[in-house]
Amino acid sequence: MSLDREQLLGVAYAERQRLGRMIQYAEPATWDQPSAADGWWNRDVMAHLAAGDTLAAQLVAGEPATELEEFNRDHEGSSFDIDAFNAWTVNRRSGAETREILTTWGLAAESFLSHAASLSDEEWAERRFEYVAGPIAARYLVQTRVVEWFLHGEDMRATNGLGPQYQHQPVNLTIDLAVRMLPWSLGRAGQDLSGLSVKVDVEGAGEGSWHWGLGSGEVPAGRKKPDATIRGRAPQLALVAGQRLKPDDALLSGAVVLGGDREVADLVLRNLRAYP
Repeated sequence: MSLDREQLLGVAYAERQRLGRMIQYAEPATWDQPSAADGWWNRDVMAHLAAGDTLAAQLVAGEPATELEEFNRDHEGSSFDIDAFNAWTVNRRSGAETREILTTWGLAAESFLSHAASLSDEEWAERRFEYVAGPIAARYLVQTRVVEWFLHGEDMRATNGLGPQYQHQPVNLTIDLAVRMLPWSLGRAGQDLSGLSVKVDVEGAGEGSWHWGLGSGEVPAGRKKPDATIRGRAPQLALVAGQRLKPDDALLSGAVVLGGDREVADLVLRNLRAYP
């Protein structure tokens, strides 16, 4: 994936608009129905996105990240738990009207994109924002929001009657982020695959190819043969990376095929994550 700044912001704007159209066409009654995100109704998914995009907009604008700071104060002395933070932001919006939640998300997403577009070239390249999983560059903060909009859009589409809708860039960016995070994801799982690499080749909406080192900061040598390979259908691999499709189901269906050192490939597949 080699999108430049203008292209990435264009993709982000398009994905924000696509999610907005889904909101527009969803039947009102479906907001109070369960989504594919375990334990959350569709309105809860939007409450989660509203919180996430408000936080992202505040960070890029250089403003205090009020909810994150409040959560950290309330949980002082405890290590940060992203799942607990997400549940906390959704629960505190449980009494809000659905329209208010949807409006808040739309305004926050627009604010985030506007502030991201206003960053100087130097800020875009060098500045780091204290996000939920630690410091993050602007381009990856934008990519993370695109991934969230895509995955949670699919969570709602699964139950609101609009059905799945796979488009190239959101699917591709989801896989790309998951591949880039592999050294971190493997490390968090207690796995050290330093010195090894994986080649990911997928087709269909989101198609692409990646050859990635599995140790922190490692770049495979020019013609080095990958130690493991993962091939298959891009939408299904993106859903695996988003924890929406179980690796075993993807393998049994033939949507994903492992090669090379299959033990390494299987370990990579099971630790492929597009978010912390």
